[in-house]
Amino acid sequence: MSDKPMLINYNQLNSLWLKWVAQPEHFHFDRWLKQEAADWRRKHRETLPLELGNAMQHAQRFRQLACALELIQAKGLDQDWAKWADEWKPQYSEDLGRNNFWFWIQKRSHSQWYIPKDWQAGSRKTTVEETEAWVRENPDSLLALLWYGLSPELKPAIDARVERSNWNDRQAHNFVRMQQTRPPLWLRPRLDQDAQKLLEELKNEGVEAAINGTGLCATGGFGISQTTAFKEGRVEIQDHASQMICAAVKVERGDKVWDACAGAGGKALALSDATQGKGVVVATDLHDYKLAELKKRAKRAGHANIRTFTWDGEAALRLPAEVARQQGFDKVLVDAPCSATGTWRRNPDARTRLNDKQIKELNALQLKLLSNASKAVRNGGRLVYATCSWLVEENEDIVATFLSQNTEFTLISEKMAGAPDTDADTMFVAVMEKAPAAQ
Repeated sequence: MSDKPMLINYNQLNSLWLKWVAQPEHFHFDRWLKQEAADWRRKHRETLPLELGNAMQHAQRFRQLACALELIQAKGLDQDWAKWADEWKPQYSEDLGRNNFWFWIQKRSHSQWYIPKDWQAGSRKTTVEETEAWVRENPDSLLALLWYGLSPELKPAIDARVERSNWNDRQAHNFVRMQQTRPPLWLRPRLDQDAQKLLEELKNEGVEAAINGTGLCATGGFGISQTTAFKEGRVEIQDHASQMICAAVKVERGDKVWDACAGAGGKALALSDATQGKGVVVATDLHDYKLAELKKRAKRAGHANIRTFTWDGEAALRLPAEVARQQGFDKVLVDAPCSATGTWRRNPDARTRLNDKQIKELNALQLKLLSNASKAVRNGGRLVYATCSWLVEENEDIVATFLSQNTEFTLISEKMAGAPDTDADTMFVAVMEKAPAAQ
């Protein structure tokens, strides 16, 4: 890290922040910031400073902690954090005052912004240091959750995940600690690409990239979407956990595969790649505009065996003729809509949108989609259920309910993919198999 502070215009930063917090409750930060960046470019004839975007991300992540640090500053560490969190509201951060709020965010994120001399840095700096030291000694505390950007209200859900996944203390603590940072941008080379040669090609075009023990990722530099390899479809942006889900489907050359909730098609492209052009991948989604994006991506990558249809999940899919002849797909993937808790590292604003009503509605939808999609699996075929959530009630609980109602399926495996074992998103994948036809 450079010792040179990053100069930020605090008037611009605070103005941007106040504009964001005035948005509707369920507005998505990344979409909003993209529009703001476009407006900034028109007004200033330059790109939105990276430091401003990063600062806004840190503020999303540590907004609740800033309020907690203000309380510690006044009354000390010994607080009933469960009760405090139950009463806390996001707008309370606006009551801290501009200087106090951004001081807490800067110190907690270990950013090196320029601090105006008239800020009260002395005792506040000590508060941050003492809190950090206390958290190191008490990693299982509610204050530790706050320190790493999570609400104490999530403690029961995290404990349930730790127990269900049988994580040891190191894994549990890593999972919480990883919530304070954004994972790298993982890349998936097309199967016909040599990863080492592709890495050198990307580096030559200004992308800061590396191959570690897990795979290929970009960490900065020139934008990957502007590289020759990306434009030619030889490399795709896909998180490592998502790649693990595709690997769990175990697509083989010539398979007939259905990606039931394809979205913009990242997994459908990977599944098509695995067929080596000899099978068929049917990709469906509720939204036609997402499938239109998939068609563009498939054409760019040269995947001619992907077919798209809209499917609302309300009934079983009408099977394409070649799939009907074999009485179902070889492999069906249901990457269900979910709370997306596993992507909070990239989307910290979503942490304040989680609620019980939303989870119950998602659970009903997840079970319906899984049940209706399962009807398209041939005897002896594979059904894969996945989410980008780490909540037990969206994952193992849904699978257990489904299996109790569909006894022709057997659970082969279920596990979390990505963090805490890999610096990636956290996703869930369960593999089930339908009984072979009776002889």
